[in-house]
Amino acid sequence: MMWAKVTEYNIQHENRAFKLKQKGWFVYMLRCSDNSLYTGITTDISRRLEEHNSEKSVTRYTRARQPVELVYQESAKSRSDAGKREVQLKKLKKIEKEFLVQNKKDSL
Repeated sequence: MMWAKVTEYNIQHENRAFKLKQKGWFVYMLRCSDNSLYTGITTDISRRLEEHNSEKSVTRYTRARQPVELVYQESAKSRSDAGKREVQLKKLKKIEKEFLVQNKKDSL
């Protein structure tokens, strides 16, 4: 089964607004306040970014390095594919991650 990229559609019907979302999986990188890069996966990037920046962040790593900003994202077909890609990205050297961030920045 293929997952679509999260896309929001705002629909007006008889003076009522509806927001529909298609869910998919994403691999993302955040730049932390100490300039380090954090890599993770999610189905909702905006929600996850808010969680990372909250006072009660679920990840100890980003809680100690707030604020964080989204610097890289890519979609994946499944949770399994997203997890595999996350592992690949985490194994990269920092300079290789920075190269990805710089070359993908225009797509955010």
